[in-house]
Parts: sequence; C-alpha cells; structure tokens
Amino acid sequence: MNRLTTSKGDYDLARYPENPRDQFRAWDAADEYLLQRLQGADGEGPVDLTGAVVVVGDRWGALSTVLAGHRPVQITDSYLAQRATLANLTRNGHDVDDVRLLSARDTPPDRIDVLLVRVPKSLALLEDQLHRLAPAVHPGTVVIGTGMVKEIHTSTLRLFERIIGATRTSLAVKKARLIFCTPDPDLAPAPSPWPYRYELPGDVGAVSGRTVVNHAGIFCADRLDIGTRFFLSRLPERSGRDRVVDLGCGNGVIGTAAALANPDAAVTFIDESYQAVASAEATFRANAGTEAEARFLVGDGMGDVAPGSVDLVLNNPPFHSHLATTDATARNMFHGARTALRQGGELWVVGNRHLGYHTQLRRIFGNCTTVAGDPKFVVLRAVKR
Repeated sequence: MNRLTTSKGDYDLARYPENPRDQFRAWDAADEYLLQRLQGADGEGPVDLTGAVVVVGDRWGALSTVLAGHRPVQITDSYLAQRATLANLTRNGHDVDDVRLLSARDTPPDRIDVLLVRVPKSLALLEDQLHRLAPAVHPGTVVIGTGMVKEIHTSTLRLFERIIGATRTSLAVKKARLIFCTPDPDLAPAPSPWPYRYELPGDVGAVSGRTVVNHAGIFCADRLDIGTRFFLSRLPERSGRDRVVDLGCGNGVIGTAAALANPDAAVTFIDESYQAVASAEATFRANAGTEAEARFLVGDGMGDVAPGSVDLVLNNPPFHSHLATTDATARNMFHGARTALRQGGELWVVGNRHLGYHTQLRRIFGNCTTVAGDPKFVVLRAVKR
C-alpha cells in the first residue's frame, strides 16, 4: 500500500489483489498530473466537477477514489480495476456507492459533462471507447486525457481529434502528459470497426480455418499471436466428459479448440477483461454453435471455480501489468489452477522460454514436464498429485 498526496487530502491506495511485497503503486505521474489539473494547479482555474463526471480506464481506482465526492461513473474493461476501486474506496472511508462502476461492455451514461480518459495501452480499445462515449458529450463537455509520454502517440491524438474534436497536448511533467479535447458537435466519425473477425490458418489443429471474433482491446486483436499458435498445435488429445478451463482466455480460441476436439468436454472461459470474455463467447458461438454448452466468467483467475472440480486447465498467462513486466499474474493463475484441479488433473501452460515458468510450476505442483519447445516458446505440463 502507498499514500497518494493531493490538494484534496492523502489517500492510502493499493492494487488488487493486494500484495505487501508488491512494489508497484496504484497510481503514477499521469494520474497525479490529471488530478493537479482538475484542481487548477496550472493557473487555468479548477475544473467544474458539479456535473456528470465519467472516468475511463482508471487502472486501480486512484482517480475514482480521489473524485468519489463528485459521485463519478467509472468505465473500465478490467474486473481487477473494479475490485481495486471498491477496496480503495472502503480503505479511504467512502461508501462503495459513491462511484458507479460500469464495464467497457455496458451502455455509457446519456450525458457527460466531464470526461477523464486514462489512455489505455491498446489503441483499439481507446478507439472503441471514444466511439461509445461520443454521443454523450456536448460542446460544453470538458475532455481531458492523461498518460505517460510513451503511451501517447500521434495516433492517439488523431483518434481524439477524429472522434471527439480538436485536440492539443500539455507540456510533459514527470514524463506524463495531458490531452485536451474540445468536442465538435458537427463531427460524424465512421462507425467503430469493432468487433473484428478473421479466419485462422489451416495448420492449428481443431480450429484450423475457423473464425475468430475480437472485441477491441484484446491482445493481437487482428491476428493469431505466435504463442497461441504454438500452443494450438500441441494441445492435449483427450476425450470424455472433461471439465476444462481456458484460463486467461482472451478471444477464447484455445478453449474453443478444446471444445471442438472433444465435444463431450464442458469448457469454462475465464478472463479479467470484459472485452476478452465477450470475444471468447462470440468466438465459441461462431464455431461450436448457439446450442453448445460453455461457461463464460469475468473474474479474478480461478476464484469462482470450485476446488477439486476441474480436469484440465489451459493457460497462456500474460506477463505485463500495463507497462510493468511481472510474473505475479502467472503465479496467481498457477496457484488458482492447482486449487481448482482434481487429483490427477493437469495444467498445461505456454510461455516464452525466458520466463522460466517451469521453476514456479515445480514449486507449486512439485512437478513439471516440457511437452514441446522451440527457441522462443515452451509448452509445460504440471499434474496435481
């Protein structure tokens, strides 16, 4: 936990799930810069926050917590960000109802007077969000984006300009920058291009030639990423009424492959991204049919899966948390998988060779074998004894 000092007071904030050993803060210089601008620290006067305030992409709830007195609406694609927001509100003496939580899949408010956008890593997600929000802004809406300098590119500014209106940027402060956008009611941007569909190649096992549906913000949204491709050709061959989990499912192509290869399997798709789970469901339905049975869960890893209830977990874990490289997510996934698996159940993992997942798997499961590998990737198998 760390303390954020602002002109409105001090706030104890933490990421979610909270880990005392985690050195990463729940905010950064971009959040601080935006909060300072709202209070008029740049000499232009404070921003009027008495109207409808919407905070988009608040990564760990720092912005929403500081602004909770104005009862903002928070829009995020991240389940973990929502959980962090609730925890940080409680930690700082706010009622959880002081912030209205919406996912990136929910209908945004009809009117927005102040729109605050934490620029996401995914340009596609920003594009889709701005398209969804544009009908709610009006000529008097204050629109301010924020991000670290390395997150804000010419393409970022062009999106604001094309969808919302004239755009300019601030000077950089502590390697952070602000984006100021003036809504143009005469703009008529083209419709959002999302979701995006593409056809898989013919050499990836059960899903060869099948259709993938990606909503904005999914990793490698316009093509099959090479790690997943390596995994698809090496999935376990199983039959019978297996209970399978595609953990960190992304667009769901791995779980869909397992379902097509074994129609008797019961597959559950899990991700902390609302856009990912929507993509997984769309991909599964496009290939397995509307009547096929599967579960689609937005959540924190295997937290909603009963212990000892799963036969097989398939996992391609992320190793980034926004701009930070970390193995914390993979570690949590491995622990959760072990708890959810029955005795004799298996976890199959694909990852970059240099990440050394085999060491963690041996520590958690007591065993790990290499199923396949090349100079870049390995597929690992761990069994719950």
